[in-house]
Amino acid sequence: MSLRVSLSMQTESFAQTFPLFSTVSPETLEWLLAAATELEYPSNRAVLMEDAWGNAVYFILSGWVKVRRLSGENVVTLAVLGQGDFFGEMAILDESPRSTDVIALSRVKLISIPAQRFIETLFKDPHLHHRMLQLMVHRLRQTNMRLQLQRQPPAVKLANTLISLGESYGDQRADGTDLFSIPYQDLADVADINLEETKKIMQKLEEKGWLKYDPQQQVIQLLNLKNLTHLAGRLS
Repeated sequence: MSLRVSLSMQTESFAQTFPLFSTVSPETLEWLLAAATELEYPSNRAVLMEDAWGNAVYFILSGWVKVRRLSGENVVTLAVLGQGDFFGEMAILDESPRSTDVIALSRVKLISIPAQRFIETLFKDPHLHHRMLQLMVHRLRQTNMRLQLQRQPPAVKLANTLISLGESYGDQRADGTDLFSIPYQDLADVADINLEETKKIMQKLEEKGWLKYDPQQQVIQLLNLKNLTHLAGRLS
């Protein structure tokens, strides 16, 4: 479903939801949102298809998506994204077809901003331009970290994936962090381990009480962040 962004989507709440716009002036945001469209997709629906030319940047208001790439006859999940993140920017910045597609993992609400308006805004506001570079460097560092983890044990890789998702998109609670119940295969792909290893490690972590599944709420509860962070190798 597609709807023009309502007036209720005010610049302040938009800037709070999306760190990319934390330094952008209200006037610039108003101009940007004037061209925006709100989109809704059910789970398992394709949001963007590989090889489609980039004509918009998409911002996640709620829900979860996965970014995947075809590798021969196999489909590999490269990343899982949640509220406050965005995608589609690479295809418009280098003016080439997309090399990945995006699938909704849950019901998802997006804000779509036309490519031309987004690029014009980058040129118009140097603070946004700088913030965009910062976030792209952050993504590059995350990729480098995954490369550095290649020779680490599967449990370390998976713990890093869970902690990173929790830090970026988790719902912080007094007793831990809630994540959407991401399918094991997608977790395995992002962590760069196989499916059987993922199942065994997740079962062991649940037995230890470090995490818990809540099937009714469709969440993974990260309960012992200290031990998970230690397992991930982020504490000395």
